[in-house]
Amino acid sequence: MEKKTCLSLLVENNFGVLSRISGLFARRGYNIDSLTVGTTENAELSRITITVTGDDQILTQIKKQLNKLIDVITVIELKPDEAIIRELVFIKVKADDTTRSQIVEIANMFRANIVDVARESLVIEITGTRYKIEGFFEMVEPYGILEFVRSGDTGLQRGGKILSH
Repeated sequence: MEKKTCLSLLVENNFGVLSRISGLFARRGYNIDSLTVGTTENAELSRITITVTGDDQILTQIKKQLNKLIDVITVIELKPDEAIIRELVFIKVKADDTTRSQIVEIANMFRANIVDVARESLVIEITGTRYKIEGFFEMVEPYGILEFVRSGDTGLQRGGKILSH
């Protein structure tokens, strides 16, 4: 059975690391659902969060292949009950004088922020789990979604657990 899995990688902050990791996925025919990259508290290291879909065998193979790459220090699976996993979305919704207050009310219910107001649209920033994001999309879709961008999942382990080398 296929499932969505969020992997957190600690990698050396070297030129070409991201290319080698994405190339591994391409060569093996694995699809990346989302990918985020950022520096860490140590400037020599970066954290990469990759969300993939596959069965247990494929996910095990992906982890083994990632661990073989020289620049990869650590690979862990972020399990929903042991980690905080969130996504950032900017969504531009069609809005006019009659619908604007209704859209703002929906945004408030989802703890989203209005980050841009124009005569015919609102840009809303929402952060949360994929389920929260999908619920928000369902609520604002009747007003007209003009465009959106999603960051992809990013996350950290809960409590005292840290991803280290």
